[in-house]
Amino acid sequence: MVNDIMDDAELRMMGAISALEGDLNSYRTGRASPTLLDRIVVHFYGTDMRLVELASISVPEPQQLAIKPYDQNAVSAIERAILTSDLGLNPNSDGKIIRLNIPPLTEERRRDLSRQVSHRVEEARVAIRNVRRDALNHLRQLQKDKEISEDEFYLAQDRLQELTDRYVEDADSHGKAKEQEIMTI
Repeated sequence: MVNDIMDDAELRMMGAISALEGDLNSYRTGRASPTLLDRIVVHFYGTDMRLVELASISVPEPQQLAIKPYDQNAVSAIERAILTSDLGLNPNSDGKIIRLNIPPLTEERRRDLSRQVSHRVEEARVAIRNVRRDALNHLRQLQKDKEISEDEFYLAQDRLQELTDRYVEDADSHGKAKEQEIMTI
C-alpha cells in the first residue's frame, strides 16, 4: 500500500518535470528551434489546430525556421497566428513557404525570459510539493486507519521527502541550464 502511494507520487512528480521540460523548450533562446512553435494555435477552416498539425517545420539556417503548410490555403492563417502569438516574430511568406528569421535577443529580453523561466521552475516546485502533500495525507490516513504502523509511516515520510528533494533539485537544474542557455550570446 505504501509502495503504491510512493509509485503514484513519483509518477506525478515525473509528470511535473516533463511538463517543465516541454515549457522550457518553447522559450526562445536566439537559435532557431521547431519547438518554439509548439504552442502556436491556428484558426483554420473554423477550428483551432496546432501549427505542427498543419505544416512541416524545418531549420534551414541556425537563425531561421521554414514552415511549409500541407495545404497552401493555410498560409495566411498561419501567418496571422504567428503575428498574434507572444513570440514577437514577423513571418515572411512567398505563398508556399513561411520563413521566420530569429533575431538575436536583446539583453532586456534575455533578462525577461530568465525571469519567466524562474517563475516556471517555481511553479514546477510547487506542483512537486503538492504531490508530496497529497501522498503524505494518504499516508496519514493509512496510519489513522491502523493499516500501517507509526514506524512505517515515518519511514515512508522520509522516503517521500527524499523523492521530493530529488525532483525539486531536478527542476532547479533544468531551470539553471535554460537560464544559462538564454543568457549566452
